[in-house]
Amino acid sequence: MHGDQAEWYAIWEAIRDDMDKRIKATGTQNAYSPLFIPVSFLSKEAEHVEGFAKECAVVTHHRLRMKANGKGVEPDPEAELEEPLIVRPTSETMIWHMFQKWIMSYRDLPLKINQWANVVRWELRTRPFLRSSEFLWQEGHTAHATKAEADAMAREMLDEYADLCESLLAVPVVKGVKSPSERFAGGCDL
Repeated sequence: MHGDQAEWYAIWEAIRDDMDKRIKATGTQNAYSPLFIPVSFLSKEAEHVEGFAKECAVVTHHRLRMKANGKGVEPDPEAELEEPLIVRPTSETMIWHMFQKWIMSYRDLPLKINQWANVVRWELRTRPFLRSSEFLWQEGHTAHATKAEADAMAREMLDEYADLCESLLAVPVVKGVKSPSERFAGGCDL
């Protein structure tokens, strides 16, 4: 690994490790969602996916073959998938599908899940040093008995993110509510 890449990744690890301790201190457990999601599964959440639809990478074949001219490779027509797979743009659809299985009554609440992963979004405008098409990601998903509990959890995590930025990264923070253009379906407004 090139020195600069190793240094950038070491910074990511320090941030991730610090934040992971904060997240776990709230009683949240780490989990992982599949990277590839069947298009039919993602289609069940059409309203949620609408914001990501133009950014989704689609896998249609499970192997390549050499081109007939011997120069390069191409998708093997005999290896076309029965159903295309979407490369995960986020995990809401998978997490909420699993929450339906895990939450049987109010006694199962609160349920707090966190995921550290990479995601892919084919955005029209990437932002160097902030986000490219593939980026490392942290996303928390919680279910609570009341809106007040959910709001309290969101605000607690907002305070943790702000403290991490200020104390670990020396970056000043102004907390606030996201504008409509910054929100996505299924996400929190904070």
